[in-house]
Amino acid sequence: MSVQHLAEEIKALLQSNKPRTIIGIVGKPGSGKSTVVAEIQNQFKGSDVAIIPMDGYHLSNEELIELGRRDRKGAPDTFDVTGFASLLAKVKNEIQVEHRFPIFHREIEASISGEGVVCANTKVVVVEGNYLFSEEHNWNEVFPLLDQSWYIEIDDEIRIQRLIARHIRYGKSPQDAEAWSLGSDEMNARFIEKSANRAEKVINLT
Repeated sequence: MSVQHLAEEIKALLQSNKPRTIIGIVGKPGSGKSTVVAEIQNQFKGSDVAIIPMDGYHLSNEELIELGRRDRKGAPDTFDVTGFASLLAKVKNEIQVEHRFPIFHREIEASISGEGVVCANTKVVVVEGNYLFSEEHNWNEVFPLLDQSWYIEIDDEIRIQRLIARHIRYGKSPQDAEAWSLGSDEMNARFIEKSANRAEKVINLT
């Protein structure tokens, strides 16, 4: 399937009688989740469709240093999973009120609290992240909250090259970017792949 298939599904949901649908989109690091989300945002402007990126729930660098996990930022155990699952539960069950959530900014390596919003009239919520289908490190709380599950497939060689380029763009040296992409990022990619079969639909970006 293509991104357009996802867009058509969202259009159908907006025209349906369902009060709210939560769509989860998962992909390995560098797979194109941001690209897919940007296309959805471009096609659906206004408050009917909201985007919740999982990355807003990164633990702070200070917390990661204290836990000894700073060199693995982005790994499954470096997020506030409980806070993220709590937000999704409220978004799913409390549809008459506004919900705010943090947004992560790569340029400052930190999240800004309350920057994102799901409005009371939002009918479709697209949640994107690496570990939405995962079952370890408390991520098992998330999958039952999703109404639909989509997984992004892309050639791994292309994905890794994009990932290296992104790390360079945000300040890493070429050597450090490659080491991180083939090290921590690739460990995360293998972890994500373990639960990819839980997806109902696949977006092919190859």
